[in-house]
Amino acid sequence: MFKKSVVLVATAFALAACSDDSNDSASTTSATTETESSQAVADNKLETRFVTIATGGASGPYNIIATSLADEYSKVFGVNSKTQPTGASVENINLLNQDKVEVAFVMSDVLTDAINGENSFPNKIDKVQQIAALYPNYVQVVTSTNSGIETLADLRGKRVAVGDQNSGVEVNARNLIEGFGMTYDDLSVDYLGYAEATDALKSGRIDAAFLTSGLPNASLMELQQSFDLQIVEIPADRIAEIAQDKPFFVSLQIPQGTYGNEADVPTAAIQNALVVHKDMSEDDVYKLTKTFFESLPRLESAHQAASSISLEGAQAGLVAPVHPGAQKYYDEVATK
Repeated sequence: MFKKSVVLVATAFALAACSDDSNDSASTTSATTETESSQAVADNKLETRFVTIATGGASGPYNIIATSLADEYSKVFGVNSKTQPTGASVENINLLNQDKVEVAFVMSDVLTDAINGENSFPNKIDKVQQIAALYPNYVQVVTSTNSGIETLADLRGKRVAVGDQNSGVEVNARNLIEGFGMTYDDLSVDYLGYAEATDALKSGRIDAAFLTSGLPNASLMELQQSFDLQIVEIPADRIAEIAQDKPFFVSLQIPQGTYGNEADVPTAAIQNALVVHKDMSEDDVYKLTKTFFESLPRLESAHQAASSISLEGAQAGLVAPVHPGAQKYYDEVATK
């Protein structure tokens, strides 16, 4: 009877030990799962709580594309990401410099001026770094078919909208007008954004307007439905001359049919840039850059101008120092 009791006690201890091992194993597995889950959450978080993207006019490609991008940032990282419509490039860089936004869309000519402390920037701007070169902005100089305006030289003495004051549109309008041997003193200048300029054309308050953007421009698409729209040519040879002093200008063509035009129209173009505040952490900017490129199909759905953005082109057209976080992403994809 004693031997039988000993065997029963030993068996009970063995079963208890097995039960403890099983519980320890389950606890370890649970802890590992929780750790992995926490790490996954950490990988999809940013140090910053806000990603405000400075854009341009509400109807322009900057704001349309950036709105989709902000939605992606909010969804992926759970941050407060939104767009801030502005007067565009010059204002956007000043907002970055004043620590009021984290990211901005700008034109490369304005970005070049900012880092060199030229034209609209009395001092060099050192708080801005670049994430990527984007898509080309086409200079779209538009008028009516009965205006008699066929080249930029014909703008002399005319009423011309040149974009919001100190916007990227206004900067390249001024550069091109000077390239044709004129200044604002030779024109009657109005500082009007996209929607205001097209309304003024339609009502006859101005003779021509500069609308520099990706293709197509929503305001021009609407205008051409009820207005005899004519796009003013800027010949490639003249652009080549101007580019000797302003190398950010290139010659491109507005494709046939973009605004009902029967043939391709030669014009000037300037590359756009995605820039970021230099004090954002390397890890944050790496994640923002990675998500930007992974979101390109959705950005293209928002506006077809985004279809011209590519990983190769993003690195080829850089005009400002690259943020270390963006460089980390480029180095990573280069090894794959």
